[in-house]
Amino acid sequence: MNCQMINISVTYRDGRVAQLENVYIRGSKIRFLILPDMLKNAPMFKRQGNKGTVEAGRGKSAILRAQAARGRSRGGRARGGGGWQGS
Repeated sequence: MNCQMINISVTYRDGRVAQLENVYIRGSKIRFLILPDMLKNAPMFKRQGNKGTVEAGRGKSAILRAQAARGRSRGGRARGGGGWQGS
């Protein structure tokens, strides 16, 4: 999760403090992020309700789970499949 911030103060390891106008931090470099408690009740984090079915925003794991429930495998035969089919 990349993060872009404006008008921030940064404290360096040696204790110096500086004001920065714009900062963009790559997600892989972020260890933790502390958000103010007032954001807990912000409308942007409220659930939108049930505007669709469960399948509306499915990820890969949900798709694979649904396929397994229908009895569909991931394709082909299992280990060593093919070849002679004995009588």
